[in-house]
Amino acid sequence: MSENCTTSNCESCGADCPSRKAPQDLRIPAGENSRIKKVIGVVSGKGGVGKSLVTSLLATAMQSRGKNCAVLDADITGPSIPKSFGINKRAQADETGLLPEVTKTGVKIMSVNLLLETEDSPVVWRGPVISGVIQQFWRDVAWGDVDYMFVDMPPGTGDVALTVFQNLPVDGIIIVTTPQDLVTMIVKKAYNMAKLMNIPVLGFIENMSYALCPDCGKKIEIFGTSKADEIAQELMIPLIAKIPMDPVTANLVDKGAVELANTDFLDKAAELLERMN
Repeated sequence: MSENCTTSNCESCGADCPSRKAPQDLRIPAGENSRIKKVIGVVSGKGGVGKSLVTSLLATAMQSRGKNCAVLDADITGPSIPKSFGINKRAQADETGLLPEVTKTGVKIMSVNLLLETEDSPVVWRGPVISGVIQQFWRDVAWGDVDYMFVDMPPGTGDVALTVFQNLPVDGIIIVTTPQDLVTMIVKKAYNMAKLMNIPVLGFIENMSYALCPDCGKKIEIFGTSKADEIAQELMIPLIAKIPMDPVTANLVDKGAVELANTDFLDKAAELLERMN
């Protein structure tokens, strides 16, 4: 409000001061060699819930449906996307910009691990530098034609989440959770931040929901009774998948072959994303 304001009431004031102006749009345009239709953030309030796995499986599922998919790895200090897809070489650049690496099925990847000397080199950067790298991944990478870009975000509601939500045209987020009571509280933090930033919450996915007995096929809830239905009802957001603990999938991720994993349990999530067009 203006320093000459006497009423502190903007509704009855005619001055053209900053307090009366609409919020500034902080979104950064993608580069001229990028044509990205939908941007989906994959988030969680804490680490260790399998967010990168869900991101990889969602990209794989949508790519198998004939969509052009990409993954922007925004987990700068703990990147794991390239390893999941078996990519271990450094990214290249040409006159169009930095070039994403492309997986066997055609998913485009950009991650800080594709720029480091070695994949185990630590990234010891402060928040503003990390935010700048994410902005560069969006603006300076020549992504080409992309139907769905999935942004694998680090845990929490700090600098990176703010950067992605403010600077990228995020069409919606998917929240990843696990059955424990503690994670239920964290889900609400991620949900409330999205609402605060006016980002649509498309739904949530419960990872490590159960394991199947190899002998009888019975579902075993290793982390306790699922809270997914309760969360869906309380927050009024859809539960779009329950992902089991599967040693086959874990082994494929370790081998860099996540694209060979079964994604049938993501059919509902894929259908929801397709309806966004």
